[in-house]
Amino acid sequence: MNARTRHDALLRILRRRGLSTVERLATEVGVSRRTVLRDIAMLRDQGYVIHSEPGRGGGLQLDPACVQMTARPTVWELFALLISVRIMRASRTLPFSDLADAGLARIEKALPPQEVRDLRAILDRLHVGRLSPRQDIGDAGTVDPALLPAFERAFVRRMVLRFRYCDAKNNPSDRQVEPQAMLLLPSLWYLVAWDPGRAGFRHFRMDRISRPEIVEGPAFRHRHVPFEEDVCPFRDLPR
Repeated sequence: MNARTRHDALLRILRRRGLSTVERLATEVGVSRRTVLRDIAMLRDQGYVIHSEPGRGGGLQLDPACVQMTARPTVWELFALLISVRIMRASRTLPFSDLADAGLARIEKALPPQEVRDLRAILDRLHVGRLSPRQDIGDAGTVDPALLPAFERAFVRRMVLRFRYCDAKNNPSDRQVEPQAMLLLPSLWYLVAWDPGRAGFRHFRMDRISRPEIVEGPAFRHRHVPFEEDVCPFRDLPR
């Protein structure tokens, strides 16, 4: 568990419980007492008001009036929030999407300029469409969390991605492609990539991708992805 993850965990525990000892925090987070004390000091430096109550029955307590946000969101955390709003707007089931957009815009303003550029580079390669009602999603699985950091580098830095892919017939293959876009058809996610070996675009369902890794090398060029107004890849797509 890295420092940021520990800090978030400590804040969640203190907010939920109200009062906790250093020893109990150390046990729950899985670190030493010294690490907890160091993390508490760092949180105080960041502006969190954490009181220390000495003696029996004492401990650490986060000031209830403290509304300091946790460490700023990563590009992918903010991307997840933005895409959630975009999905709901596409499905016309979120009546307060304008308010959500305004709140997310405030968060975006707190990001460093480079992270804003990275976020926009990812959003520019995203397309939200509608899934065909004939599409069978009974075999849909979960997307490997390891895809997120790999995708961030692949999309932002334009780096080749290598992964293991299992097609609809569960036939595995090793693929090496240039990620060009993400296609979201709730509830299926697709990676749209240029396959140099096949000289064409290929669609890969993300829940069928595993063991992603970045291939070091020169940046590939962005290609125009021929999305239609409503993309419904129900037909058999080339693999």
